Amino acid sequence: MRKKVLILGLCLLGVTHSLSSKDKKSIPLYKDAKAPIEKRIDDLISRMTLEEKILQLNQYTLGRNNNVNNVGEEVKKVPSEIGSLIYFDINPELRNSMQKKAMEESRLGIPIIFGYDAIHGFRTIYPISLGQACSWNPGLVEQACAVSAQEARMSGVDWTFSPMIDVARDPRWGRVAEGYGEDPYTNGVFAAASVRGYQGDDMSAENRMAACLKHYVGYGASEAGRDYVYTEISAQTLWDTYLLPYEMGVKAGAATLMSSFNDISGVPGSANPYIMTEILKKRWKHDGFIVSDWGAVEQLKNQGLAATKKDAARYAFNAGLEMDMMSHAYDRHLKELVEEGKVTMAQVDESVRRVLRVKFRLGLFERPYTPVTNEKDRFFRPQSMAVAAQLAAESMVLLKNDNQILPLTNKKKIAVVGPMAKNGWDLLGSWCGHGKDTDVEMLYDGLTAEFGGDAELRYAMGCKPQGNDRSGFAGALDVARWSDVVIVCLGEMLTWSGENASRSTIALPQIQEELVKELKEAGKPVILVLSNGRPLELNRMEPLCDAILEIWQPGINGARSMAGILSGRINPSGKLAMTFPYSTGQIPIYYNRRKSGRGHQGFYKDITSDPLYPFGHGLSYTEFKYGTVTPSATKVKRGDKLSAEVTVTNTGSRDGAETVHWFISDPYCSITRPVKELKHFEKQFIKAGETKTFRFDIDLERDFGFVNEDGKRFLEAGEYHILVQGQTVKIELID
Repeated sequence: MRKKVLILGLCLLGVTHSLSSKDKKSIPLYKDAKAPIEKRIDDLISRMTLEEKILQLNQYTLGRNNNVNNVGEEVKKVPSEIGSLIYFDINPELRNSMQKKAMEESRLGIPIIFGYDAIHGFRTIYPISLGQACSWNPGLVEQACAVSAQEARMSGVDWTFSPMIDVARDPRWGRVAEGYGEDPYTNGVFAAASVRGYQGDDMSAENRMAACLKHYVGYGASEAGRDYVYTEISAQTLWDTYLLPYEMGVKAGAATLMSSFNDISGVPGSANPYIMTEILKKRWKHDGFIVSDWGAVEQLKNQGLAATKKDAARYAFNAGLEMDMMSHAYDRHLKELVEEGKVTMAQVDESVRRVLRVKFRLGLFERPYTPVTNEKDRFFRPQSMAVAAQLAAESMVLLKNDNQILPLTNKKKIAVVGPMAKNGWDLLGSWCGHGKDTDVEMLYDGLTAEFGGDAELRYAMGCKPQGNDRSGFAGALDVARWSDVVIVCLGEMLTWSGENASRSTIALPQIQEELVKELKEAGKPVILVLSNGRPLELNRMEPLCDAILEIWQPGINGARSMAGILSGRINPSGKLAMTFPYSTGQIPIYYNRRKSGRGHQGFYKDITSDPLYPFGHGLSYTEFKYGTVTPSATKVKRGDKLSAEVTVTNTGSRDGAETVHWFISDPYCSITRPVKELKHFEKQFIKAGETKTFRFDIDLERDFGFVNEDGKRFLEAGEYHILVQGQTVKIELID
């Protein structure tokens, strides 16, 4: 009997095993989470029709959009096979509804990737990126990007169109607010930090999202600072100035890139095979995908490359652009181009592979839906607000402090004047995600919280940000005469910088300058607090002010940080990542210029040729004394290791943070090189009386070498200089 039972059991086990095997075989390989991603992609592509493949290469919109030019489409109008949607809502319900349509109504159930412009925050808005660069703290920026990723992913967004790493040397261009300043290496360091913050070690985690490096490449060179226009970029400049940040971002693992509007050597970025295929894919081995900027494929017609939208689709796709954002060029014409033999199926399959690869890495096939949570569980978490406050504080730059008027002590009557003092909206900055002015602590409130227990504060607007209404001047002057010190809060409105916000002059409107003149008549110390999205022309206001604090557009939690710097509770540590010209007429002006054949001539006859505040400028309430820069060797051979160290002592009475910038200069080279190039920076907190050592580990090929017009790297024998805080150390490279 026992033998019969055993035989029956074995038979049943066999049947069960057979059924399990059959069930396993019935599940498509691409749905097997345990299978290798590339095998899953192979299987999925083999099952797709041409129409299904093409739709994966298109991006539409979904949800509310504050930009009147971009109108979202209802779920019912969006095909279930669409590859991507720009998601303008703040809650995941709409996303989940659309995703359900994709998963259940399409034949293969391919999830949609939802993107959004979370540039410097999603709902918890941080300082603009230009301000962040002035912190010289990439670790802190990484934390901020991680917060953005957490908020966005929990709100239904899997992909951010950030970071923007366009090297920009013309502050008339409004988009300088979105990048990390004038230096290629700085942009690259913050690009890598942003990618790490957004994507983490595992992009599929519920609190991470895919990053997108933009705008690839050279958009920051827009002629005369005018947006969308032609750029004149030589092959040499392309490589040694504009490509480096993207290479560093790609090496950090950036999942995607966005093409640029501008031309590169006469070929628009969105149709340029050299940068998209030759460099990005073949040389750098990037295996994600490229998305166009909004409507950029169709705009190839405006640029004079394509006669029709169909031609535009052919140029862009054959150049290596995988996803069309809102041109409707691929969805309408790509099938026809394949049938005509102008685009091959192999190209289509490769493009689809790249899009699917990102979706698999995001874990969308396993978790297509976003759990619905309360906003309080997603936004303004205490740790998120702490990062916002610290980043704001470290981004602020003390530009001027005559006679140590700051920090303010023993001031019992404080006048707070200016249109930015009780203005929340304009503190957010351009591309402020889902930020609201009601989220922002206003500057006046921050000052009240900081000084209210020890001093009386009185407020007067004085004037609006622009216009000719001087009726408020008298009231502002009365408040100033009453006070011991005047804090005047001026700057740019949110819409004055950012995309399509070019300005012919970077001076503030005349009404704001005249307000400062009026306040000076009171005979009291004037502290200028600036909130803006670009470097400003300050040569007329600067002499009228005893101190100037640049706070940029600090986001929702900058007011208390600003007030803390003025009171001395916080020691300022920010340093400029972009030069402040003396005059708009000096533009472009930047630190790493090429050498002149007549360095003793070529100066302006009517104004100084020096900037008002140079790259790296920033004051502190303490004093730092630099020791002697000491290299590990003064003669090296190729392949040798080289390092340099310098001690920095805080000789003042206050604790503070100092950033050491390490520059390299190549006095003589087979190509002309900049007067100096930033190759490393490090920020450390140093207590009063304490000494810290800063170290630069030099890679000879990377830091002493240069690239030619096709990106080939060279290292020549000869003399090199290491420059730190006025010191020059000579290094000889011998073969």
